[in-house]
Amino acid sequence: MMIRRLTPAEVSRLLPLPRAVFQILVALADQDRHGYAIMQDVAARTDGSLKLSPGTLYGSIKRMLEDGLIIEVDTRPSPDDDDERRRYYRITQSGRDIAQAEADRLTVLLRQARAVGLTSKRA
Repeated sequence: MMIRRLTPAEVSRLLPLPRAVFQILVALADQDRHGYAIMQDVAARTDGSLKLSPGTLYGSIKRMLEDGLIIEVDTRPSPDDDDERRRYYRITQSGRDIAQAEADRLTVLLRQARAVGLTSKRA
């Protein structure tokens, strides 16, 4: 199946991304993962501030598949050590494009907040 890239107008329409969607794309940016591994990665990357429920995760995945941001893949990282019932997901180029656009949007907002002293030393 050929997944087409999003147009700039489509990217704009999808922004801002829901927090869960952005974090799922970040989790898939470096490797294919199954649902539970996505949940674990998001919780770890956010220091536990975002714990995706199965309903939020799989509802988001369904919409992301429909929007062409991710695809389901048949390949498994380690077939011998894996549960065959797991479904693995991979970010598409459109998913990378939208994640980058969201990261850029957030960077601009952070820069604006820094300029007026609204950020802590950590940010």
